[in-house]
Amino acid sequence: NFCFASSVASPLPLLKGPPQKDDTSQVNMAHLFSSTAKTIAQKVLRSPSVTASSARSVTTLQETILAQVPEKQKKLAELKKEHGKHVVGEVTVDQVIGGARGVKCMLWETSNLDPNEGIRFRGLTIPECQAVLPTYSGKSGDGEPLLESLLWLLLTAEVPTKEQVDTLTADLHARSDLPSHVVPLLNSLPKDMHPMTQFTIGLNACQTGSKFAKAYAEGAPKTDYHKYALEDVIDVIAKIPEIAATIYRNVYFDGVVNKDQTLDYSANFCRMLGYDNPSFDELMRLYLCIHTDHEGGNASAHTTHLVGSTLADPYLSYAAGLNALAGPLHGLANQEVLKWIQALSDRFAAEGKEVNADTITEFAWETLNAKKVIPGYGHAVLRKTDPRYTCQREFALKHLPDDPLFKVVDTIYQVMPGILTE
Repeated sequence: NFCFASSVASPLPLLKGPPQKDDTSQVNMAHLFSSTAKTIAQKVLRSPSVTASSARSVTTLQETILAQVPEKQKKLAELKKEHGKHVVGEVTVDQVIGGARGVKCMLWETSNLDPNEGIRFRGLTIPECQAVLPTYSGKSGDGEPLLESLLWLLLTAEVPTKEQVDTLTADLHARSDLPSHVVPLLNSLPKDMHPMTQFTIGLNACQTGSKFAKAYAEGAPKTDYHKYALEDVIDVIAKIPEIAATIYRNVYFDGVVNKDQTLDYSANFCRMLGYDNPSFDELMRLYLCIHTDHEGGNASAHTTHLVGSTLADPYLSYAAGLNALAGPLHGLANQEVLKWIQALSDRFAAEGKEVNADTITEFAWETLNAKKVIPGYGHAVLRKTDPRYTCQREFALKHLPDDPLFKVVDTIYQVMPGILTE
């Protein structure tokens, strides 16, 4: 899991949206902090000849963000002045005991998780992002969006052009070199140490290059903090693929990591992992994009923001978020689901059973009657199928419909909701 841009702490204002109908303060915030992304996307969808470039004159990501900062600061000051004393909700004892679930106490704007329709990135659903964001071919809708394009959308609320995305790709590649001590450190770690533990160690070790920490130590004015934080944010995003790939190659292979920086961020990551397959490149683009953000209140994003609020630099803040992500009730749930599916597949193979609705139903009831859970079902917010799963299922149906593991997953998807309802 990579919770990218919005989960990396920064003094840039992060605001919640869109509003709930019964929350006056959020309605006012929505008016003050209106996003351009939805409008631009709708124009693109209506008329292919319309591009997002007409909405801005700057080229690089940093220029775009820094040009927005004064207006963001002004609007935030207006919000505090006009609504600073407004009560946004009540807190119950159950919420206090339950880890502040549902307590309105944070501001963010990059994504919104609706219980029924799932995630929206700057107001755009996953299918809408797939329709309007630049792809590797350069044509929106022709393949999966580039990770760089969604990163741009999250940080700026703007749909970028392919040219702008290419400048970000080049910038990320230029920032990607790890400090000389990091790879030797990763190589020295035990192979049976959990990859997330190694991941946190690797990123913490990169902190020696923090531009924010250096500027703070040299007495940079508060008014410039966001500039150095932004530099660190982009540096962190640039460096984590090689950290992850080094861990993967050390644990499962020979430790050798190869790069191809003529490619985009996701495809280059695939080469570092050791895979050279255009379809796998597309899957990686999809997977990284749909996991970039999931509101600001999930455990890892909230942890990152909380640590960042102490002016810990983005390296330290993001590493803290990774530790939260490593918990079995958060990111580690992905691993638990995969282990359960693999165990099911191995058992069926050993017993000579076919994968079908009857055998999956039998296995599910056996699991439930043993007072065990069916991993992968149930979510703190979502009340319908997660659209992140839906788009991956569509990808699998297109690219690997006969894959044995996918057949297991798809059969589970078709029969499990009815079993759990019963």
